[in-house]
Amino acid sequence: MNLSELKPNEGAKRNRTRKGRGHGSGLGKTAGKGHKGQKARAGKGVRPGFEGGQMPLYRRLPKRGFTNINSKEIIAINVDRLNIFEDGTEVTIDVLKEAGVIKNPKDGVKILGNGDLNKKLTVKVNQYSKSAVEKIEAAGGKAEVI
Repeated sequence: MNLSELKPNEGAKRNRTRKGRGHGSGLGKTAGKGHKGQKARAGKGVRPGFEGGQMPLYRRLPKRGFTNINSKEIIAINVDRLNIFEDGTEVTIDVLKEAGVIKNPKDGVKILGNGDLNKKLTVKVNQYSKSAVEKIEAAGGKAEVI
């Protein structure tokens, strides 16, 4: 098989329909819009969500809460996830990303104190919980805020 021999499947390609171009086209006269009515007129029909004057769904449903535009999305990981690194490693956000511990750091990374840490590490991230700092220092490491 060569690239020059490739063809689309039978029936996959159809000719464009030219609406309103006479009876011979199959879509003459009303151009597939039927007779009269709001959607048959020129200049489109109604906007999305319009229900013919009935109170639309997006206005019938109750509104709850709000989105704080100043909030930050912090990615949280537990102390026991840091055991994958060798002793004496300097753990930064980039190192965590390369190791596959986090995918997207968003607005920062926080270390939480769940689990045990067996390695002596220097950890440099945005935030820590108190128990996480205690466990990192108990293992002989350092917890630095960047």
